Amino acid sequence: MARDPRYDLLFTPIKIGPVTAKNRFFQVPHCNGMGHAMPLAHAAMREVKAEGGWAVISTEECEIHPSSDLTPYVEARLWDDRDIPALALMSDKVHAHGALAALELSHNGPTASNLFSREVLIAPSHQPSKYGYPAQARAMDLHDIREYRRWHREAAIRGKRAGMDIIYVYAGHDLSLAMHFLQRRRNQRTDEYGGSLENRVRLLREVLQDTKDAVGDTCAVAIRFATEELLGPGGVELNEARDIVGMLAEIPDLWDVNVAAWYNDSLPSRFAAEGAQEPFIDFVKKTTTKPVVGVGRFTSPDTMVSQIKRGVLDMIGAARPSIADPFLPKKIEEGRIDDIRECIGCNICVSGDMTISPIRCTQNPTMGEEWRKDWHPENIATRQSDSRVLVVGAGPAGLEAARALGQRGYEVNVAEGRKELGGRVSREARLPGLSEWARVRDWRVGQIGKMENVSIYQDSQLTAQDVLDFGAEHVVLATGCHWRRDGYGRSNGLGIAGFEGNERIFTPDDLMDGRMPQGRVAIFDDDYFYLASVLAEALRKRGCEVAYLTADDTIASWSVHTLDYRHIQVRMAELEVEQVVSHNITGFEGTTLSLEQVWSGKTRTLECDAVVAITARLPDDALYQALLSRQAEWAGAGIRSVRCIGDAHAPGLIAHAVYEGHRYARELDADPTGDVAFKRHFHAAQ
Repeated sequence: MARDPRYDLLFTPIKIGPVTAKNRFFQVPHCNGMGHAMPLAHAAMREVKAEGGWAVISTEECEIHPSSDLTPYVEARLWDDRDIPALALMSDKVHAHGALAALELSHNGPTASNLFSREVLIAPSHQPSKYGYPAQARAMDLHDIREYRRWHREAAIRGKRAGMDIIYVYAGHDLSLAMHFLQRRRNQRTDEYGGSLENRVRLLREVLQDTKDAVGDTCAVAIRFATEELLGPGGVELNEARDIVGMLAEIPDLWDVNVAAWYNDSLPSRFAAEGAQEPFIDFVKKTTTKPVVGVGRFTSPDTMVSQIKRGVLDMIGAARPSIADPFLPKKIEEGRIDDIRECIGCNICVSGDMTISPIRCTQNPTMGEEWRKDWHPENIATRQSDSRVLVVGAGPAGLEAARALGQRGYEVNVAEGRKELGGRVSREARLPGLSEWARVRDWRVGQIGKMENVSIYQDSQLTAQDVLDFGAEHVVLATGCHWRRDGYGRSNGLGIAGFEGNERIFTPDDLMDGRMPQGRVAIFDDDYFYLASVLAEALRKRGCEVAYLTADDTIASWSVHTLDYRHIQVRMAELEVEQVVSHNITGFEGTTLSLEQVWSGKTRTLECDAVVAITARLPDDALYQALLSRQAEWAGAGIRSVRCIGDAHAPGLIAHAVYEGHRYARELDADPTGDVAFKRHFHAAQ
């Protein structure tokens, strides 16, 4: 299919200093949980994006010295020459597809940990470490500043030797010394590096010039700069950022601009729409003649073209959209807009870095598996037999299993018990702020609609006898789960007295099905993620008074891993949702909840008209159990295998369900892989 001429602008080359990008698609630096510890996996992930048409592929932040050790987090590392081969591997993979490789050098100063290196933290001035470690950073003297400049220069030279085409000077996200010297709250110096804005900019200017002098003959030098921290006078503010850009406008070869910190940059879709950063960065291109790249979770090619035509950006930066669909540029180029697997903004990708594990993606189950399992986001092995497959359930697991099986060439029939496809995705997407999550359903339904070998039957409840009579060789049960209403969960292994059979007890399923409580409602969150706050918002919008109750020490604690946490707290405050933390429920009688403070054991009561219990879920696996009880009949019915996947197997995240559906499709008729179904990195002693 031919490319739509409206998007031709996106495929024009652009010069960045001494190098040229083949188009306007720029994968900006992003963490991935693999870094220096898993260089083969990291290189393979970046290579797939280069294959998918991105003109520039960047690393994550790269430690330049042991005094910037980020342990336990796993990022890139370039402490000395021994770290060059891992980064050279990535650049070689990227170059093989005609893309440029970019390296984001960083010294994290007081936002490092040095837990591995045991070096003393350094900072512009004496201050505590940012992330709560029981240590402080010491103030850098002029010798330290000269050393830092030397470390950065030497790392840039190593990056050049590793084959990198673009070397970053990092001054963003409150994560680098170059930015820390800009911040009044971190820089209380009285010498030439502190006080006035010109003095606070001095180090950033010097490092930019050092880097250009060291590698600028063959490498472009980029600056990643945060124009606003949303912290008031203590942080970088937009008006001051305008002055900073004006001072440095023509020094770097490229400006990569965003807001800080990370939780403001990579906002979940619940809290920000596509292109939300434009008001904070649109001045940069008016100030410099150098190319400007920025992010905004761009997935629409029309929005991308608009950004360039209106003079906001020269290049379309992306981290999360490149994770959800590494082939986004190529699909636009080939006129396959409907095939773009759009980012939903759930930030499960961020949770990989936060939990020190390989990156994952709700939309793209192959992310992080490119090397480990040899999975590719676009390619999949053709079928190994003429078997027919029956998929029962068209939620995220069932739809992905059907889509990937159909791509392999199997004849697939999908039976969905409801009139609506999508399962929990469709129901949750109707809750406040989660509408973009429907893309998980829509993309899969759209792809299946192009396959003549996949049929979907809605409003089709099947019994075990129906399955036996169907005649499929393989049966996949993706029938979902439901929330418990007895109070059983993390905090109450025996349930909660007064919950079972109580009409005042509601579950998330009730609310999503339209059965809504009235009056004063207590939401008991024993799940610790996003759902309680979303339901609290929904109930407040209906006029209910809401108390958010949890046995945990804070609300929505797991949401810190997806960058939701601060925004949830702000939203709950705006909605005047009462928070009752560190309290468990011991019973419910009439309209009285009995509570116990989890640390002191002190008791109290809370009056409410209803309780929404978000505690635990049970698989809807009755059909699976019924088929297991009739296993002796399988052979006679022609059934070779019956598998239960997704929430029907073990309730989890939507990402888990999509992954299980994809894995089932990949492994059907494949040779056994053994107990360890993926490759690992092993480190030999030298």
